[in-house]
Amino acid sequence: MTPTRRHFVAATLAAPALLRFGLSGAMAATTLKLSHQFPGGTIDEGDFRDRMCRMFAKQVGEKTKGALDVQVYPGSSLMKTNAQFGAMRKGALDMSLYPAPYAGGEVPEMNIGLMPALVTSYDQAIAWKSAPVGRKLTEILAAKGIVLVSWVWQAGGVASRERPLVGPADAKGMKVRGGSREMDMMMKEAGAATLSIPSNESYAAMQTGACDAVITSSTSLISFRLEELSKALTSGRQHSYWFMLEPIMMSKIVFDGLPKDQQDAIMATGAELESFGQAGAKADDTRVEELFAKAGAKVDQIDEATLGKWRDIARATAWKDYAGKNASCAELLKLAEQVA
Repeated sequence: MTPTRRHFVAATLAAPALLRFGLSGAMAATTLKLSHQFPGGTIDEGDFRDRMCRMFAKQVGEKTKGALDVQVYPGSSLMKTNAQFGAMRKGALDMSLYPAPYAGGEVPEMNIGLMPALVTSYDQAIAWKSAPVGRKLTEILAAKGIVLVSWVWQAGGVASRERPLVGPADAKGMKVRGGSREMDMMMKEAGAATLSIPSNESYAAMQTGACDAVITSSTSLISFRLEELSKALTSGRQHSYWFMLEPIMMSKIVFDGLPKDQQDAIMATGAELESFGQAGAKADDTRVEELFAKAGAKVDQIDEATLGKWRDIARATAWKDYAGKNASCAELLKLAEQVA
């Protein structure tokens, strides 16, 4: 078949790691497209996850002296949210800051990144990367075509349209967005109905009444303006059963195609930005309380006893189900429980 202009344009649009050439024909730079679902801003203002991506782009460009040009696409403007993980695995998307449990349909092991009441503090979450559970998860993802570039964890809370959702008894009869299959299992056991949507669709779901309560990260509660629709907030600042791994990931196909010095620049920058990501998450745990209180919402905390009730339900439902999926899920859960 003779190539046509249409074939050339289609191939160019789909191609990751697009090479740009100067007039002389010499390679000028490799463009990497970094997609995410969160609201866009600037490198200095806005959702810290978007800021982190922009900082990553700037620093990688500096480290490689312009050999890598990372372009950031916020708000799922490049690709629909749920398509990003599969596209990275195939090499059709270069990078994404992507919530781990969204990938659970393709790689069941990824649901451990939002396993209810398994991770309950930032110290515990941050310890995963260098612990056996982190090394095992990195190994599993590499085999599935994904490189973990930058580890970031976020605590989450609950925004409710009417009554607060604090303890298990409060969930009965509520329509809840939990954020993962496992979180939904825990909520169903507590008596809630659940719906599975990306966090960037939460506002519309609450606005139409399709959802009574949204459980998501403090940052998403802020960025998606859920205080406008909520009469109650259960904060994740003191204790939370909702901790999510939301890392910057990269297509292994694309990563492996880069020179070693560029690979090193990507991984070094990802590691350096982890402290920024964690600081941003913690700051938003406080900021979300202030924002919801100012809007007139009732703000509640989860105490140790209530957290224990949620953990008991999670252990008997979500944890048990996850461990029964396959041997690597069982191993990951066991390794995760060893991180104090």
